[in-house]
Amino acid sequence: MTVTVPLVLVVGAVVFIAWRYLGLRWWHALICLLFGFLLAATTLAPDIRAAIRAALSWITSH
Repeated sequence: MTVTVPLVLVVGAVVFIAWRYLGLRWWHALICLLFGFLLAATTLAPDIRAAIRAALSWITSH
């Protein structure tokens, strides 16, 4: 799966809004980042990529 720049910008905007207005602390973000890296190394990674790919294709088709 190719991660595009607009997708990264949208996710970055969501994180910024959560940090700025929802009280996301820096250590919350750090834990989520670490969890993402660890999750990417598991056997669930291909299934997660497939689910994200399906969701993105569904969103772009509407």
